[in-house]
Amino acid sequence: MDWFTAPGYWLSRLVFQRALAGVYLVAFLTAALQFRALLGERGMLPVPRFVARVPFRRAPSLFHWRYSDRLFAACSWTGCAVSAALLAGVDGYLPLGAAMALWLVPWALYLSIVNVGQTWYGFGWESLLLETGFLAVFLGNDEVAPPVVVLFLLRWLLFRVEFGAGLIKMRGDACWRNLTCLHHHHETQPMPGPLSWYFHHLPGPLHKVEVAANHLTQLVVPFLLFTPQPVATAAAALMVLTQLWLVLSGNFAWLNWITIVLAVPALRLPYDTPSVPGAPLWYEVVVLVVAALLLFLSYRPVVNMLSRRQVMNRSFDPLHLVNTYGAFGSVSRVRHEIVVEGTLDEVPREDGDWRAYEFRGKPGDPRRWPRQFAPYHLRLDWMMWFAALSPGYAGTWFAALVERLLENDPATLRLLRRSPFPPDRPPRHVRARLFRYRYTTWRELRETGACWERTYVREYLPPTRLTAPVREP
Repeated sequence: MDWFTAPGYWLSRLVFQRALAGVYLVAFLTAALQFRALLGERGMLPVPRFVARVPFRRAPSLFHWRYSDRLFAACSWTGCAVSAALLAGVDGYLPLGAAMALWLVPWALYLSIVNVGQTWYGFGWESLLLETGFLAVFLGNDEVAPPVVVLFLLRWLLFRVEFGAGLIKMRGDACWRNLTCLHHHHETQPMPGPLSWYFHHLPGPLHKVEVAANHLTQLVVPFLLFTPQPVATAAAALMVLTQLWLVLSGNFAWLNWITIVLAVPALRLPYDTPSVPGAPLWYEVVVLVVAALLLFLSYRPVVNMLSRRQVMNRSFDPLHLVNTYGAFGSVSRVRHEIVVEGTLDEVPREDGDWRAYEFRGKPGDPRRWPRQFAPYHLRLDWMMWFAALSPGYAGTWFAALVERLLENDPATLRLLRRSPFPPDRPPRHVRARLFRYRYTTWRELRETGACWERTYVREYLPPTRLTAPVREP
């Protein structure tokens, strides 16, 4: 079928596949390095406890068959190895069917992780990676030109990501409509980056220009993805530039990067396309059947997107094949941070020797400048931001975190930047206090060298020790 393939997108497919493999690699590496403390047998939210109460049909995962920390590690590191192989282009040397099977491996492995990941994997970019990764299975390799219907589905996914995010903003916080959200966002976002302080101090009128440009990119430009070239390329390029701006202004794991990856197939990149034989019939049939299924499954995400009660980041099927997306429907005006402290004192006193734990990404010491971690995902740091918004987000994992700190648990301490206690002397008590953080002014930065100024708000968790039950905050 001459209409089935689009040879002119050969290079676009190549760049897309290699970039997607890179995102997969980061995702699996994040899982491999953090799972023991978060989801392991002695983790804060253990997988065995989850699979015992949630049936396979609701959360398909190989860990329903069996769970051990060794198996989870094997799954994560296998995902790293396969992702690295795809990044190196191994799929280009395989027969078409084998290449498709190879792309299916990281999708199936990551699905197994996400479906048992609970709170730690409740972010929209997890489903976005799975939906993108599933489409990549059917994009083909060097034996065939890129299928038109898969290229269309990738644009359809990018459209839903951007347009859904734009709608949730316009329906949500009034500051998006009066163009003032970025007066607060750079200061109150989950994990600021090294340039976020400077973005926050941009002039107010420029912040309004940023918001207006965001609305244009998310509410108007997505429709241009379905127009003829070169308009579609210009639309995708504008989305890439917007995402790079977000990369500079904060740490949003791989959300911005996977969105950039999604824009690549819409770019018509100049390239001398090699001549290849037509796609085999079995491949055409498989691609068309899958495309029909995905379009059918798009019904509920579209209804949600058009609804006044639109919800963000929702999966409508346990395989995460077609999902709904969105971010920052509301923007916090004030930043609160939980400061976790421990003491060796036998009797805890308010003025005792309390020592603070330092996290890798979330603000703590006011003089410590934020680092760049994205696309790597610091899951505990992100959830600490949510827990500071409301104790309801802390659930049972926060009590488990305190218990692990009282034990000097090595896996948990590896998630932190610094523990104030030596390995052989765990704290006798741990407490948590809530502070209000704000960026310093230019003058305060010059005088104190601190990028943050903080004010005590209230006790978040009273002094707790192992001999007593750890109460939830």
